[in-house]
Amino acid sequence: MVGSTIGSLILVGVMSAYLMLGRSGTLAYHYNGMSNDARRALDEFAQDVRMASAVTWNASDSVTLTVPDRYAANANQVTYSYSSTSGTFFRRPGDASSGAGATILARNVTSTLFRRFDRLDAVASSDAATKRLELAIRMRTGGVGGGAATQNALSASFILRNKPSN
Repeated sequence: MVGSTIGSLILVGVMSAYLMLGRSGTLAYHYNGMSNDARRALDEFAQDVRMASAVTWNASDSVTLTVPDRYAANANQVTYSYSSTSGTFFRRPGDASSGAGATILARNVTSTLFRRFDRLDAVASSDAATKRLELAIRMRTGGVGGGAATQNALSASFILRNKPSN
């Protein structure tokens, strides 16, 4: 009876360790996936911002950039936006009302926030004054059993190199 009790305690300890290792592995998998998505989204955004010659502020979670020689079929415009319905951050050729197909850059997104600054590093209040853009993305994945993983990604402050300063 004593041996059975000791064996049960050891088995409970081994099962607890096994479950903790499984949960840690799942969390690591989720963090890795979110990190890859965030990195890709920020890289795509950075390429277009650096080449942009104009910006249109649609909302705090959506901007349209004019990128010369990149999106010719859509008046050289591309919109970066967040959809709370699908939980995605995406890029769509054209302006905010465009019906062109969207390219999803990140999934499991809970919020995005664009910030704009003028050439003196103050918060810009108009499209004409905007010289730099910054993007923050918050992602969350996982759930009960495997645990939930949250990732916050903040881009560098990208200068619109082709946009004249005001």
